[in-house]
Amino acid sequence: MHVHVNAATSVDGKLSSRRREQVMISGDDDFERVDRIRAASDAVLVGVGTVLADDPHLTLDAEELVAERAENGDSAHPARVVADSRARTPTDARILDDAATTYLLISEDAPEARRRELEAAGATLVVAGAERVSFPAAFEALEDVGVERLMVEGGGEVIFSLFDDDLVDELTLYVGSMVIGGRDAPTLADGDGFVSDFPRLSLRDVERVDDGVLLTYDC
Repeated sequence: MHVHVNAATSVDGKLSSRRREQVMISGDDDFERVDRIRAASDAVLVGVGTVLADDPHLTLDAEELVAERAENGDSAHPARVVADSRARTPTDARILDDAATTYLLISEDAPEARRRELEAAGATLVVAGAERVSFPAAFEALEDVGVERLMVEGGGEVIFSLFDDDLVDELTLYVGSMVIGGRDAPTLADGDGFVSDFPRLSLRDVERVDDGVLLTYDC
């Protein structure tokens, strides 16, 4: 599986403010670029924190991209994947509508009652890991159902875990011309952080987009 992490941060590396509310960091040109990456993917992954904070739909915006997928024999929208160890996704979340298949990655510790509620709401559950989602095991399961290209849209805890498990193949990072600040504001890679064996990336391209810079790395 090819794992492509895409994110937008402020110049000081923040994904959003300390309130963890959605902040508009990039502009229209970058939104179109992100939509194209989604369209080329089999599935799009976010963490449950993103679902709880933003209630994203994770579907394509451009009708021409939907049409292109249909012409290629693909579903209208890529599948949606949520890393949700304790099955906290609300049953009325937008990602559980019938616009696309939605996989919830949960742990063995996820409450049985919540599992039943989420399945009834339309989710397909993937159990991987004892107390927390094991991404290597979960990704194997996703590959088994045909996910060959996975786009990851955050948040910082998920992105850190994927780097920690050495699962990231490509990173595109839009750096917007703004400062957010705050020691409690989420960053590109939260979690425990690295103290040695820091992941090293290879810079492939630099491009000006909107009023920011798009950095592309091989990982």
